Amino acid sequence: MAALFHLQIVTPDRKVFDGEAEKIIVRTLGGDVCILARHIDYAAPLGIGEARVTDAEGNTRTAACSGGMLGVSGGEVRVMATTFEWADEIDLARAEKAQQSAQQQLEALERTDKDYAIVEAKLKRALARIHAKG
Repeated sequence: MAALFHLQIVTPDRKVFDGEAEKIIVRTLGGDVCILARHIDYAAPLGIGEARVTDAEGNTRTAACSGGMLGVSGGEVRVMATTFEWADEIDLARAEKAQQSAQQQLEALERTDKDYAIVEAKLKRALARIHAKG
């Protein structure tokens, strides 16, 4: 049996997960990180991408995660995300529509346009949802 740690995942709207976990993999601004039991204290800003949580029973769930912070302190892990959507909660048609809309908007903008980064983030969120939905 793998070692476990307490994991809490919250967004501004809800508590997504609060229990024992074997591991979590999330995208930070510096790249993907995997947190296991007995990880050193750590903090990192979250990027936009796929997250994977393996619970105490060994079940792995995939989610789309964007923005926020990851913190490891005293053996406990907290994910405070702007958005965190389990794959089974994602509306694939809506995510694909958002992807198409963002791609069209990006094509109409110059890279130096102030709205480019906003639209690019929308595209990344849509792609994370589509990828997490699998």
